Amino acid sequence: MLVLSRRTKEQICIGEGITVTVLGIQGGRVRLGIQAPREVDVNRQEVCGLKTRPKICSEYEVLVPQFAE
Repeated sequence: MLVLSRRTKEQICIGEGITVTVLGIQGGRVRLGIQAPREVDVNRQEVCGLKTRPKICSEYEVLVPQFAE
């Protein structure tokens, strides 16, 4: 697992055409914006199991108590 540190408004690029932006950090939660091509499914981990075919899963909010302000 690759672990990266980012601040608000900083980005992470994944492959070609996928960008994850840290929109904000508040109350132990990270708010993420994900830009990806239409053919790439982006879902929260808890809804991935509800789909009939495998999906690429992403968390929209991640609990990170060490970043709480």
